[in-house]
Amino acid sequence: MKEYKLKINGNDYAVTVNEVDGSMAEVEVNGTPFKVEFEKPIKKAAPAAKPMAPKATPAGAPEVKVSKPAAAGGAGQAVTSPLPGVILEVSVKVGDAVKRGQKVIVLEAMKMENVIESTADGTVTAIKVDKGDSVLEGAPLVIIG
Repeated sequence: MKEYKLKINGNDYAVTVNEVDGSMAEVEVNGTPFKVEFEKPIKKAAPAAKPMAPKATPAGAPEVKVSKPAAAGGAGQAVTSPLPGVILEVSVKVGDAVKRGQKVIVLEAMKMENVIESTADGTVTAIKVDKGDSVLEGAPLVIIG
């Protein structure tokens, strides 16, 4: 069992990795249990807390892909998720020119659709999520350069 204290976009998370078996792991995030599926089986020497594209399943809930909030990295301004939810629509592509206030993502949160708008004029340099992804508050969605 490994325990981690993470601070992601100003939010504190207590993550406990209980068991790793091949491509599946049992973890707890702030006391909530999840079953996480990795894209590739984890070798015994690899750190278990860094999945490439995790899938989380709370006890009794349907399986959903979860995007971890991470630093945007590189140049550009990140459009971040204002609250936890599921991506319903990605309205832009890498290379698209966007204006401040233009719709870039539709996020479902608390059974409501929320239009996420560009925070600046520029060009989309990266899209960090896909339709159907679950995201946490503060997770980068789109990078505008």
